[in-house]
Amino acid sequence: MTKKFCLILVPMLFIGNWLAAQVHIKFVEYDLPNGLHVILHEDHSAPIVSQVMMYHVGSKNEKPDRTGFAHFFEHLMFEGSPNIPRGEFSKMVQNAGGTFNASTSFDQTQYYITVPSNQLDLIMWMESERMLHLKIDSIGIETQRSVVKEERRQNFENRPYGSLFEQIFSHAYKVHPYRWIPIGSVQYIDKATHSEFEDFYKTYYVPNNACLAIAGDIDVAKTKALVEKYYGDIPRGTRPIYRPTVAEPPQKAEVRDTVFDNIQLPAVIEAYHMPAQGTKDYYALNMLTTLLTGGESSRMNKRLVDNDKLALQVATFPMDLEDPSLFITLALANFGKSLDSVETAMDDEIAKVQTHLISDEELTKIRNEQETGFIEKNRTVQGKAEMLANYYLFFHDTNLINSEINRYLAVTKEDIQRVARQYLIPTNRTVLYYVPKSK
Repeated sequence: MTKKFCLILVPMLFIGNWLAAQVHIKFVEYDLPNGLHVILHEDHSAPIVSQVMMYHVGSKNEKPDRTGFAHFFEHLMFEGSPNIPRGEFSKMVQNAGGTFNASTSFDQTQYYITVPSNQLDLIMWMESERMLHLKIDSIGIETQRSVVKEERRQNFENRPYGSLFEQIFSHAYKVHPYRWIPIGSVQYIDKATHSEFEDFYKTYYVPNNACLAIAGDIDVAKTKALVEKYYGDIPRGTRPIYRPTVAEPPQKAEVRDTVFDNIQLPAVIEAYHMPAQGTKDYYALNMLTTLLTGGESSRMNKRLVDNDKLALQVATFPMDLEDPSLFITLALANFGKSLDSVETAMDDEIAKVQTHLISDEELTKIRNEQETGFIEKNRTVQGKAEMLANYYLFFHDTNLINSEINRYLAVTKEDIQRVARQYLIPTNRTVLYYVPKSK
């Protein structure tokens, strides 16, 4: 056996062991009469349980003059209810020995609570409380206005490169609501009235616009009874739910700009339009991501960071979005290196993929990395609950938690070359130079 073959075989054996240990994830799913989709996964490996409530509402459901509503509600949902006093939600979870958090994206808002399994009854009641009758009053609204403003200042306005995604999406989109990011605009949140917040809540925070996933140390039959107890009587939403149907026109010319930021090192960002998540080309572009910047042995890292010393760091990531999104690649320039030289090197590595098929060894490596990442996402009960809800909400195919990896493994070398040729072209991209304000 040659040394080269050994190097290939070791990671394959490693991944094979992982896959052998990866048990098929069983689940039960059904709909309540009010439209709430429920997914239950029984896992007695540890005495914990995780509940995820995922609402199909994100920043793309907002009006252009009221951006930031979805993210604002991520905060407002912790204000309590007639039966949960203001400020007590987090204390109740912590006193039960649990953890919690929430997040808002372009397409969805989710809330998770993970607790010892004997506290499942409590957290199901708490989550149903805020779905049924969230407290929306002037005190809560003004409190969260201040919180959101401060979050924007800290994470977007005062943090180096904090404006990165806002600049990328506002340059790359002209028509689609992806042109603003979930944090939204402070001025619009300030202008919003109490009735507008009530309308948003009654439109989107309803059972027929949500998916409930519970994973962990549960008894399915008993959990079904609890689901019916706490969620069965919540009325179905009756207001029309806005789903944007506008399509971003194909980009026909490169967009290029310079952004002056409070940074020390300049950076090059290239954002290419790409298909939505779940499409065949989406998986091929994900594999291309791993080839270009997935680890120290990736092509861009070896070229720009290790060999030519042009960059301190490189990264590439396709955005996982419900509508056509962006394939973003960036490089943080090294001291004294010009952004032109960094951009040229980035483009050279993309051109190599476009002109030459990748090697069998590279294909094996990126397949292994995809398998490892797929397994890692489903390692915890919280991860399983999140993925179960995600697969149903966006694909209506919950079993993708077991089968989506096959879509990645079906990608060929020719597919990777084809998507590089089709999407990673200058006329389809936005290029931003991030430059220190001192320059």
